[in-house]
Amino acid sequence: MIEKFINWGFELLRKHVVLRYLISGGSAGVTDLIVLYLLHNIFGIHYLLSAIIAFILAFIVSFTLHKFWTFKSHEQRTHKQVVMYLGTSLLGLSLNTLLMYIFVDFIHVQVILSQIIVGLLVACCTFFISRNIVFKYNKAKYENYNNYPENR
Repeated sequence: MIEKFINWGFELLRKHVVLRYLISGGSAGVTDLIVLYLLHNIFGIHYLLSAIIAFILAFIVSFTLHKFWTFKSHEQRTHKQVVMYLGTSLLGLSLNTLLMYIFVDFIHVQVILSQIIVGLLVACCTFFISRNIVFKYNKAKYENYNNYPENR
């Protein structure tokens, strides 16, 4: 029973790139928050420096998970993808900041609710950019389990 449930979960993840994207992005978000908390609250490092370091580590986690797991991009063009993904991340940060300003200061939506709404909107935008431009994900290439590079 448990093995059947686990196999069902792996099959679900294999078929649905959006789920892998959310898990990878969530992992990067958790990394960002944990590193920020540790550096600032535990080690007493200034919050801005802590935030920069946390962003860098979360970026590494995010890029690595998206490249090799979410979008299965195993080509040798990593340096180009890093630059494009950084651009996508900075675009997402800019869009997030602008939309937060609009939602909070003009529409008067509560800050946390605004971040949830804006975060989902930005994630949708960056998903399509990452999938179609940065990593050039080809769903048909990975529909068959045996086509995964790690299962050959």
